Amino acid sequence: MTEPQPLVPGTVGDHTSCLLVKLGQVMFRLAEEELPGLRVRHYSILQALADNGPTPQLALGAYLRIDPATMVSSLDDLENAGHAARVRDPGDRRRYLVEITESGRTVLAGANERLGELDDQAFAELSSTDRKSLHRILSKLASGATLPAAFDAIRDQPASRKLPSSQRASA
Repeated sequence: MTEPQPLVPGTVGDHTSCLLVKLGQVMFRLAEEELPGLRVRHYSILQALADNGPTPQLALGAYLRIDPATMVSSLDDLENAGHAARVRDPGDRRRYLVEITESGRTVLAGANERLGELDDQAFAELSSTDRKSLHRILSKLASGATLPAAFDAIRDQPASRKLPSSQRASA
């Protein structure tokens, strides 16, 4: 029997960022497999609505860092499935709020259960203490000042600024 090959082989794994990128890709694929009928972004939207209540569409997209076009198509998907609804804002009839439906709450409960099982499976090699430490460290990175600001700065650049400098002149 052969030894399992690491997800990040050789010295590529010497870079924590490379480890996180590959592990993120793997966890994304596994999470999408665990969420039949939902994408990870659909789950994020439903969970945000369950956590925060009815929210304006633009504010929800900003909160989750989902671009407006993707947010519209994701909400269309959720609305067509009966998991979310756009309703007029009683405080400003020109604006719509997005709210989770009972169907959405049911789907969300199942998704949370399956994601909990995925966590148990994916992190089975870690002790309970290590799992808590990993979660604490990742939460600190996700909510700190550095990574969110760096991501927002890159995300908000025009597409041509994202090209390598050798390709920008011809773009």
